[in-house]
Amino acid sequence: MHDDTRSVTRLSVSLEGYDSLTVPIHRASTIRYPDAASFAARFERSADGYVYGLYGTPTHRYLEKKITELEEGARTLLVPSGQAAVACSILALVAAGEKVLIPDTVYGPVRDFATHELAALGIEAVFYDPVDLCALGSLIDARTRLVWTESPGSITLEMQDIPAIVLMAHAKGALVGCDNTWASPLNFRPIRHGVDIVAEALSKHFSGHSDLVLGSITTRDDTLGLKLKASLGRLGIGTSPDDCVLLARGLETLAVRLERSNASGLQIAAWLAGHPCVEMVIHPALPGNPGHEIWKRDFSGACGVFTFALKEQYADQAFVALDALQLISIGASWGGTKSLIAPSTVKGLRTVRPWTGPDYLFRVNVGLEHPDDLKDDLARFFTALTESERNEPRTAFSG
Repeated sequence: MHDDTRSVTRLSVSLEGYDSLTVPIHRASTIRYPDAASFAARFERSADGYVYGLYGTPTHRYLEKKITELEEGARTLLVPSGQAAVACSILALVAAGEKVLIPDTVYGPVRDFATHELAALGIEAVFYDPVDLCALGSLIDARTRLVWTESPGSITLEMQDIPAIVLMAHAKGALVGCDNTWASPLNFRPIRHGVDIVAEALSKHFSGHSDLVLGSITTRDDTLGLKLKASLGRLGIGTSPDDCVLLARGLETLAVRLERSNASGLQIAAWLAGHPCVEMVIHPALPGNPGHEIWKRDFSGACGVFTFALKEQYADQAFVALDALQLISIGASWGGTKSLIAPSTVKGLRTVRPWTGPDYLFRVNVGLEHPDDLKDDLARFFTALTESERNEPRTAFSG
C-alpha cells in the first residue's frame, strides 16, 4: 500500500477498558457503512440511528437524552438557538391558513418572526394578553393549531397560568408550546402541566458560561417529536458536536449555578426595591409581585434574572451612569456566571397589553459574584446617577 493511501486509511483501535468520565466528542459528516446492503437500507434505521452527520452523532444523542430526562418528555431535538427552537416548532406544526396564538410579552425576535415570516407563509399569528384567560379563550377557534406561551414573559416577567391555558387549548384541539428558558426544567417542568412542546435557549442557564448558542425542543409524545425531527431534517437544521460537549459540561453545574444565582438575585432584588432611586422591581419570586401566586404554585424555584426601573427623574442620566459599573457588564443574554445589565424599552413591543409602567427598564442577570460586591458596583451606578442629575441633564435613551 502506498503512503498516500496509508495516510487516509482508518485503523481500528480497541475501546476495551475505555470508559471516559466526560462526554466524548464524535464529529462526523459522513457515516461509514459496513456493506452496500446497509447503505441501501440506511433510511430504515431507527429514528435514533446514524445516517449522516446532520442528523446527529453519539454526542448529540447523549445531550438529547439528558435534556429529555430533565424535561420529563419523550424526545428532544437540538437546534442552533433558542430562537430556532421556537421558530422551527411553529413552522413544523402550523400550516398556511391556520393560526398560532402568541403572548404579547413574547421574546422580541419571535414577535418579529411572526410578523414577517409567518405572515409571508399565510400563517395567521395573533398576539394575546398573556394574563387574560377569558380573552385568550375567545381567540382559540377551529383554525388554531398552536397556543404559544412564555412564562414569565420577556423583560416584564408576566406569569401565565399554564395549566389553565393547556385545558382551554386542548379542549379545542390546539397544541400548547412553552418557552421555558427563564426557569429551566429544574424550576418548572411544563410537560408535567400538560404542555406539548417545550423550547429552551440552551445558551442561557444550561450553558452557563456565555460562550455558545444552542437551543432545544422537547415534546410530550414521541409521535410529535418524530414529526418535528423530520421537519428539521428537511430544513437542514443541525448543530455542532463541539457545542453539544460544551453544553453537556455546563449542564453538570446547572443546579448549583441556579441555586446560587437565585439566592443572590433575590438578595439584590430586595436591596434594589428599597433604594431611593428605584421606582419598581419586577421579580416573580418576590412576594407582592404580580404573578407571585402562580409562581409559588407551579414553580420550584427561580433564577437571577429580573427587571427594575428607575424613578422618572433619573431616566435621562441612566446611560451615562451605566459606564460607572465595574463588575456588571452591559450586554444582552443571561444565565452565565458573570452578571449583566441590559437597558430596554418595551412599549414598542406591546400591541395588546400596553405597558403602562416606566418607559425604560433594566434587566439584570445576577451571576456568581458575591452579592456584596454586586451591591457595591450598583452603588457606583446610583452615585453616578445622582451626581449626573445634579449636573446638566443629558438624554440617555432613544426610542
